[in-house]
Amino acid sequence: MQEIIDGIVQAGGLILTLNPDVMEITGLTISISIVATLIGAVIAVPLGGVIATNTFFGKRALMQVIQTLYAVPTVTIGLLLFLLISRAGPLGQFRLLFTPTGMVVGDVLLILPIVTGMTLSALANVDRGVHETLVSLGATRQQLLWMVMKEARFAIMAAIALGFGRAISEVGCAIMIGGNIRGSTRVLTTAISLETSMGNIGFSIALGVILLLIALAVNLFVSYLQGEGSL
Repeated sequence: MQEIIDGIVQAGGLILTLNPDVMEITGLTISISIVATLIGAVIAVPLGGVIATNTFFGKRALMQVIQTLYAVPTVTIGLLLFLLISRAGPLGQFRLLFTPTGMVVGDVLLILPIVTGMTLSALANVDRGVHETLVSLGATRQQLLWMVMKEARFAIMAAIALGFGRAISEVGCAIMIGGNIRGSTRVLTTAISLETSMGNIGFSIALGVILLLIALAVNLFVSYLQGEGSL
């Protein structure tokens, strides 16, 4: 018990003094997650909009596949990406393995199904009257898509925020693709795993507290958006 108390006290000191190692790991984690979320959103939101506003053969099956990918273990994505970007893989010449760029790619792959699927759900919940009114006014397909997405903007933003939460909290893909290299690819989750195994409880608790605070901020933001608060 005393070891835990000492760890908490040490963690508080590391956070309050803005320990350089803690700040470096936190900054890298946030930057990788933000970049991955932005890239994922740019791809997933329009993709979800196109799927939602078009009728085609296999649409239901495609939506089920997207929803199934929500639960894909991060280590599975990490393994597939590792095989692709390793030196012997088809994308090995790009040298993405054990780099922040490679970690961004991994996070994007994790984010895509979630943001795409939740965008589909958000657009499906838009009142059908909006569709009918826009069509009766002669709106083009692009105009219809834009207006429907505007109507569901808070739910879509919540989907993007949850995608960020997925990226910042995953560990399997980060270890396999990033390699947990100090000063280069060590992020909050991988650092917590390493420091705990080394017995650095205080450092681990400090990183864990920061990760929890970030998760809390994301959840509060999502709750706010789901309540359709004004921005």
